[in-house]
Amino acid sequence: MQKPAFAPRLLPLMIAISLFPVTSSANEPTPLATVVVEGTPETLAPVGVVVENLPSLRATTSDTASLLRDVPGVSLYGAGGVSSLPSIHGLADDRLRVKVDGMDLISACPNHMNPALSYLDPSQVGLIKVYAGIAPVSVGGDSIGGSIIAETAAPEFAGPGQAPLTKGEVGAFYRSNGNAHGGNAAATYATESFNISYTGAIAKSDNYDAGGDFKDSLFVAGTNPGFTGHPGHTLPLDEVGSTAYDTRNHTLGLAFRGGNHLVEARFGLQDLPEQLWPNQRMDMLGNDQQRVNLRYLGDLDWGTLEARVYHEDVDHFMDFGADKKYWYWQGTPTYSGDPCGGPSATCAAGMPMYTASTNTGVVLKANINLTQQDLLRLGTEYQRYRLDDWWPASGAGMWPGTFWNINDGERDRAALFGEWEKQHTTQWMTLAGLRYERVTMDTGSVTGYNPAGGGNQGRDANNFNALDHTKTDNNWDMTALARYTPDATRDIEFGFAHKMRSPNLHERYTWSTWQMAALMVNWTGDGNGYIGNLDLEPEQASTVSATFDWHAADRNWEFKATPYYTHVTDYIDAIQWNATTNAASTTLQTNQFTVLKFVNQSARLYGIDLSGRMPLAKNGMGEFGLKGLLSYTRGENRDTGDGLYNIMPLNARLTLTHKRGVWDNAAELVMVSRKEDVSAMRNEMQTPGYALVNLRGSHSWKQVRLDFGVENVFDRLYYHPLGGAYIGQGTTMTTQAVATVPQWGTPVPGMGRSIYTALTFKF
Repeated sequence: MQKPAFAPRLLPLMIAISLFPVTSSANEPTPLATVVVEGTPETLAPVGVVVENLPSLRATTSDTASLLRDVPGVSLYGAGGVSSLPSIHGLADDRLRVKVDGMDLISACPNHMNPALSYLDPSQVGLIKVYAGIAPVSVGGDSIGGSIIAETAAPEFAGPGQAPLTKGEVGAFYRSNGNAHGGNAAATYATESFNISYTGAIAKSDNYDAGGDFKDSLFVAGTNPGFTGHPGHTLPLDEVGSTAYDTRNHTLGLAFRGGNHLVEARFGLQDLPEQLWPNQRMDMLGNDQQRVNLRYLGDLDWGTLEARVYHEDVDHFMDFGADKKYWYWQGTPTYSGDPCGGPSATCAAGMPMYTASTNTGVVLKANINLTQQDLLRLGTEYQRYRLDDWWPASGAGMWPGTFWNINDGERDRAALFGEWEKQHTTQWMTLAGLRYERVTMDTGSVTGYNPAGGGNQGRDANNFNALDHTKTDNNWDMTALARYTPDATRDIEFGFAHKMRSPNLHERYTWSTWQMAALMVNWTGDGNGYIGNLDLEPEQASTVSATFDWHAADRNWEFKATPYYTHVTDYIDAIQWNATTNAASTTLQTNQFTVLKFVNQSARLYGIDLSGRMPLAKNGMGEFGLKGLLSYTRGENRDTGDGLYNIMPLNARLTLTHKRGVWDNAAELVMVSRKEDVSAMRNEMQTPGYALVNLRGSHSWKQVRLDFGVENVFDRLYYHPLGGAYIGQGTTMTTQAVATVPQWGTPVPGMGRSIYTALTFKF
């Protein structure tokens, strides 16, 4: 199939076409738009879509990342029920800078089961902004794919001379598929100078069902374990194993205001007893996070000053959940119902894995008003991160010692940045910024379960321990943006960014070529195992992008187009690895799970996002409108010609909206084309195209809001292109399957029909 190559040529052509004036008038430019779910846009950010229906989105999901599903260019990696990983233009996870209330949170788990956005329930979100591709250097560094900023609600205060402000909210939801249910509560008390607030949410779900049978067999005693967990625990052919979750999130806020000065403290707590994983070999059976976040904000004569100090502690635990086989054996199992498989087998009881991390950060930023047209942003940041990743003795004595995957891991960042924003005329605005980051990393010596045991544990640990683990990266980011507003109906933004990202601790320091250990390092959901690489260099991405915005003078209708092109030097991809020779495999293993090693290669990504909205009719039946978006991304490894992993194929979303009084309704059509451009190195599976229909409605009273709807109305069986490989049940600790699972070739299916409702009461 011929590959499109329009992006590099389309960019200058569209800029030139758009510069031809339609009228001779010129309006004051609006601020560069931000992708905002709720809240006030900032002065400068890439063009996006203002999402006005946050309450409706909250009713359908307990996954905060999925609130961004209507943002052009954003897609989601499949993961646990509340832990999807956002992807912007094909770059995801640690390639994005994700901040929660100004904190740079890091996923400590080697499977990235606790990403930053998973620490907020959708009901706790007051604001989400997306900087797609070209992000100002003041937003953050150590990323190449854009930034996501999530914030809880800003503190409110009573007006001068008014009585104390008291307000609150309680809500509950139910979704039929998976029997998902939960609730949330919020309360605020505030005077003119003091605010105390609380938000809390709980969410729980069983496994969800697909839109049809997607497995080829059930457990048959004595012949075939098929798709089963432990003997006697069999799931129906349409039940997607390891998709249950149970999570609780709490936030307490204190704020003090005096004149133009604000001091606030926020305390966060997550107690997550269970989140199972359909595309990982382990499940998260405990995640406890405590965080404290102190902030000062001052509005001074010369501008604003912001200072922040935060600290986070995470204790994370993984093992096999109910749908995965807890008992393994040496010898010949009989499938007799005995969890050990009979007297001839030696039992291996589970495989506990622990991760503990501490994350401390300091941020100081100043916005200086040089003139009425010139704004200078200056800042410095420091982050100190520590990580231990260890697996205690397990296997009923088969693995007698503790396996140290990461021992005393260190990753520290120190940054300085400057950014100049200038309003040249009523038509032209520019921004230029430079950021320097110094990233230092180190780790201690490691050991396997049994240095004399199998899997080359002793060899690999000795090789790793003999090397110098200290690494220092000097990274430079640069951003240059411009906005041109020729008249009241057109805005054009275009720019260039050069961004750098250092490897994470698991990319650099995981050391074992043993299949079982390598399988524990995987945040892509592809079922493969990964080995770290001490020689990895930082990724360097150069991006050129533009946004063309045609709209009515009153924004009654609008259409936006964003072509982009990114070239990545030292892109961290992977190659298949031969553990016996401890070298790259000479023969590509196909149609099976495998083990790979992280390596630097070259990559490019390009594509286009289209979005728009328009009114259709306004009559006695209400107001009807149409909105839609379309996104296309192509990613290629330039060294091998292979496709990049987990690139979303051409997809579109078309929504018919209806409003009448207190009613707000929508009918949505989601269309995704077949995924054919895949990563052969990772044995990524193709997925068929599909179309889904969703119906949504809401009714609002003065203090009560009712949301309801149906997702996947026609109960369609489909496979999300970024859902990963299905390894949600059975004996998951192998790469190949003969009579046992996981069976390569089954993608994780999407959720079947689900009827939902949510009720919110404000007081």
